Amino acid sequence: MRSGPQVLVFPTFDENPYLNLLGLAPRANGFRFLGSDTYRALIRQASRLGHGDVLHIHWTTPLLQQAPSEAAAVRRLRGLTALFSRLRRRRIRIVWTLHNRLPHELRHRTLEIRLYRALAAAADVIHVMSPATAEVVADVVALDPAKVRMLPHPSYEGIYDTGIDRAAARASFGLADDERAVLFFGQIRPYKGVTELISAAARAADTGGQPIRLLLAGAVKEQSREEFAASIPPGLGAIAHLDYVPDADLARWFRAADLAVFPYRSILNSGSVHLAATFTLPVVLPDEPHLRRQFGSRAWVRFFDVEDAVGSISDLLTAPLPAVDGADWDDFLRELSPWEVSRGYAAMLAELSDWQAPRGMLSADAAGTVR
Repeated sequence: MRSGPQVLVFPTFDENPYLNLLGLAPRANGFRFLGSDTYRALIRQASRLGHGDVLHIHWTTPLLQQAPSEAAAVRRLRGLTALFSRLRRRRIRIVWTLHNRLPHELRHRTLEIRLYRALAAAADVIHVMSPATAEVVADVVALDPAKVRMLPHPSYEGIYDTGIDRAAARASFGLADDERAVLFFGQIRPYKGVTELISAAARAADTGGQPIRLLLAGAVKEQSREEFAASIPPGLGAIAHLDYVPDADLARWFRAADLAVFPYRSILNSGSVHLAATFTLPVVLPDEPHLRRQFGSRAWVRFFDVEDAVGSISDLLTAPLPAVDGADWDDFLRELSPWEVSRGYAAMLAELSDWQAPRGMLSADAAGTVR
């Protein structure tokens, strides 16, 4: 069977569900995927690309921010700019998915901004997942509207085992019926505001109302696990798994919770919101204008005041839970079917590479329809 064009994805993480979901339909269409996760590997793998192939850049942190010195970061930026020029001369297409306004941990801010601008200039397609992306990043990089393609972050329907019911999930954590379980799920990093959530949960627990139990699940980054654990007040009764949560255990955390809180200090896109929606779990997000425009109409989303994160989140933790019609969940999830989003990505790649799958393969045209 004839193989299709190559797609070099950077960075590639085998355990990343988003990347795996995105590649479903293109692989079915015959596209062959290459991966790299370091600057040197990217340069090496890019030499394997030819006419009609695609380089797809996602998160840029490993490129400059993980350079051993500023001088090395400067050399890397020069090397990347040269790489982009070579690829374009060889008619290799470039896609850039803009996940973040800037990487969350910045060592070389000015150089990163220069990299963003080089990517914006070199890319054939700038893939965004939030309609407000161009506005949010405007002070960093100007995006050419002709290059911008909106393809939303998928839900995770059908990806994780959802067989466990709420009663069994709560019993596994020893949660009483009258306790409100508040979940934070994902890597625990400074920009995610988990320390503010802990303070808010402690304050809410002291009000004397409904008992609050904080569920924390995720690996600790940028500080030691022991240091973070010591920051949790003993009287809070938090349940913490400060490590990677296996896929097989993910549903238990979401089914047990009454509310998910994502107290980010800075956010453009969050797959965690779509994960919570997959389990029909109400969420709390920062009251950023672009998030309110994107999610403000959803009855299952509430917003905290970023200027008073602790007080505002504490109030939301003790407020009545939102009443959500099942149709609201269905409406949101219907638009984010993993297969439909992946088909949209396949259509984008097919258009860029001028690839038409051989008869018998699944093929998606530029409108995302299957023929």
